[in-house]
Amino acid sequence: QVQLVESGGGSVQPGGSLRLSCAASGFGAAYYAIGWFRQAPGKEREGVSCIRRTDGSTQYAVSVEGRFSISKDNAENTVYLQMNNLKPEDTAVYYCTTAGWHCLTDFTSWGQGTQVTVSS
Repeated sequence: QVQLVESGGGSVQPGGSLRLSCAASGFGAAYYAIGWFRQAPGKEREGVSCIRRTDGSTQYAVSVEGRFSISKDNAENTVYLQMNNLKPEDTAVYYCTTAGWHCLTDFTSWGQGTQVTVSS
């Protein structure tokens, strides 16, 4: 059973940066993509970014494109989300997730999440 453990969340001021990490293990079955979604209180889950295992192609939500960058260290089975120029609306719990073909919506397994708070 896949296990995903997130780290790197915290509190930053607007315009600041954070890097989230996701340590992945236990891939007994193939997965199409791995990435991140977030959920703020009272809001729907939102796919943030994902990277496809087959070709390494990436996808981003419009709200974060140009500010966030996803990468994957295959040797370490770790996925990173570099978040720059953070805005208060980025405040949410961020979850690492495996995903299907539509990797910003088809979430299959996810971790416990890490809190990101952007506030002055």
